[in-house]
Amino acid sequence: MSLISNSINKAVDLLNKEQIIGIPTETVYGLAGNIYSQKAIQSIFTMKQRPTFNPLIVHIKSVKDLPEIARDIPEKALMLAAAFWPGPLTLVLKKQTTIPDLVTGGKDTVAVRVPNHPLTLALLNQLAYPLAAPSANPFGCISPTKAEHVANYFEDLSMVLEGGDCQRGIESTIIGFENEEPVLYRLGSLATEDIEAIVGALKMIMHDDIAPVAPGMLSKHYAPLTTTFLITNVAEMLNTFSNKKIGVLVFQNGIYNPKIVEQEILSPTGNLVEAASQLYAALHRLDKCKLDLIIAERFPDVGLGKTINDRLQRATKK
Repeated sequence: MSLISNSINKAVDLLNKEQIIGIPTETVYGLAGNIYSQKAIQSIFTMKQRPTFNPLIVHIKSVKDLPEIARDIPEKALMLAAAFWPGPLTLVLKKQTTIPDLVTGGKDTVAVRVPNHPLTLALLNQLAYPLAAPSANPFGCISPTKAEHVANYFEDLSMVLEGGDCQRGIESTIIGFENEEPVLYRLGSLATEDIEAIVGALKMIMHDDIAPVAPGMLSKHYAPLTTTFLITNVAEMLNTFSNKKIGVLVFQNGIYNPKIVEQEILSPTGNLVEAASQLYAALHRLDKCKLDLIIAERFPDVGLGKTINDRLQRATKK
């Protein structure tokens, strides 16, 4: 079992030895290593079984470090950084030549953000380098929002830095730029409406299975092992199955049907921010119940409801 610890000193020591560790962020836990260590970055790809064409996100301690990572930074990128960093926003920018190609999937751009978690910010402030930190899960699986999720996924990991439950619970929103105008590459735990309030309407390019410019663009991702459906009318779909162990995931209102073995209600008060923060933890619990299938309710297509629907759509097997 991985060592779960809140020791920043131990985390620093392991990272300086080119090892990788689990770290908390406000979004999900990450699998972190020194961006300038080929050994560490290769270990991340190997441990996650992640294709090397899929770039990693670089985590820095402050917007002041951004020029060390990126060049030719658009004005609207700086506006977004000022508004949302530290926080769940990743910017895809032209990279400095010092950033290794392995980190960026061979592309001339780099994904970068300042995480909003006190423990990880404290860790970054004790390091002489930024951290690459994709989500700490095997490629394609449900992202981790608790330290024990990471420990259960990776029994041989040297350490998981215990930072409690992730406050946001869904990955960062990713914004890139074409001709200095913002492009949405991944829906995340920062609502697009909040971004558009700063920089105006966003172009959207959110799917690329061949050469994604940012993480989270592949069609199938974030998936439970259990066959999962995303449906508008859950109660109606329940009637199409018999002799099945069924789990249900809904937004606000529970469904009472004897066919349901396990049910997760993400926000009894109808709060999309709360629902987003609980999504992955609920999927982890359902996936442990040895169900035949999971039926998830489609969420309102506004605010973070768009993000939840995106994650559930990518998680579906059918």
